[in-house]
Amino acid sequence: MNFVDDDFELKEIQRLEGHTDRVWTVAWKPHTGINGVPAVLASCSGDKTVRIWEQDSTGSFHCQAVLEETHTRTVRSCEWSPSGKHLATASFDATTAIWENVGVDFECVSTLEGHDNEVKSVSWNSDDSLLATCGRDKSVWIWEVLPGNEFDCVSVLQGHTQDVKMVKWTPNMDMLLSCSYDNTIKVWIENRGDDWHCIQTLGESNSGHTSTVWSVSSDASGLKLVSCSDDLTIKVWILNDDDNRMIDWNIEPAWKHVCTLSGYHDRTIFSVHWSREGIIASGAADDAICLFVENNENEVDGPTFKLLLKKEKAHEMDVNSVQWNTGDRRLLASGSDDGTVKIWELVRRSGQKLPST
Repeated sequence: MNFVDDDFELKEIQRLEGHTDRVWTVAWKPHTGINGVPAVLASCSGDKTVRIWEQDSTGSFHCQAVLEETHTRTVRSCEWSPSGKHLATASFDATTAIWENVGVDFECVSTLEGHDNEVKSVSWNSDDSLLATCGRDKSVWIWEVLPGNEFDCVSVLQGHTQDVKMVKWTPNMDMLLSCSYDNTIKVWIENRGDDWHCIQTLGESNSGHTSTVWSVSSDASGLKLVSCSDDLTIKVWILNDDDNRMIDWNIEPAWKHVCTLSGYHDRTIFSVHWSREGIIASGAADDAICLFVENNENEVDGPTFKLLLKKEKAHEMDVNSVQWNTGDRRLLASGSDDGTVKIWELVRRSGQKLPST
C-alpha cells in the first residue's frame, strides 16, 4: 500500500464515554481484532479506574469491565503482556497492579511496591518474562516474572536526574528505553546476570530533544525508534545494527538520529506510536492527531518522513495517548483530557476502506 501518494482520512468510528476524569493511556490487547477475535482495549484514568472495552459482532465497542477499588490515586499507565494473559497498571499511589482475566471478570493477582511516589509508566518485554516501571522518584525498576504471579525486583536503575515519564522495551531484544523530564532518552541493556546498565543517552548533545521527552515507540522490526517532546518535535532514530559484524554497544552508539519532524503540533506532543505498517501517530496538547509516513526516496543518511494527514480537534482537550491496533483493520485509539476514548479508522478519503493488513 502506497501511503505517500494516496489521499486518506482518519474517520471517527466511536466515542467511548464512562471515565469521569482525564484518560491518560489507551492499550489494545494483543491478538484481538484479528481472525474473528473481537478487539479489546484498556483505558486508564485520573478517576482511579481502568476500563476494558470490547468490540461486539456489530463492530461497536462497549465497556466489558471496570477495574476499581485497587488503586487509590490516578492510574497513569496500562499495558497488556504480549501473551494477553495479564494487564499491568501503574498508579500515582506508588503501586503497580497486575490483573488477570478470570472468566468474565478481572482479578488483581499481584501488587508491586517499591517506588517512593507516583509510578508513571509500565512495560512488558517481548516474552512476558520482565516488567519495567518508572516514576517521579527518577528511577526505573526491572521486575522478573516468576511462577504463581510472583514478581521479583532484579534491578533499580538510577540514571535520570528528573521524573521518568515512560519506559518501553524494544520488540525483538531485551533493550529498555526510558524517557524523562530531564530531556533525555536512556538506553539500558543487561550485561551478565542481572547487571543492567545504560549504554547510551540520547540528549541535546547528540541531536536529541531540548525539553521533556514524553513518549517513545519502536517500529515492528525494533530497528527504528520515534520519540516526542515538550519541544514540539518528533524525532526518528535508527539502530546501529550491522549484520556483518558484532557490535559492542558499550563502545559504539546504539541509536543514531536521522530525522526531526517539527511545525506540525503547536503545543506539547504527549504520545507517539508506530503501526506495524510504519505509520507514526502523534497526539498533542493542541487537541490534534497527526499521522506520518516514510518517504519513498532512498536517503543516504537514513529515512525521512512526511505528514500523511492531520486531524484537527480530534478531541475537545489534550490528546494524551494514541495507539494503533495490530488487527485486521487500521484502527487507532486515542485518550484525552476530555475524559473520552475515541476509536478511529484510517480510510481513503473517498470513503473506501483500505485492504486488510
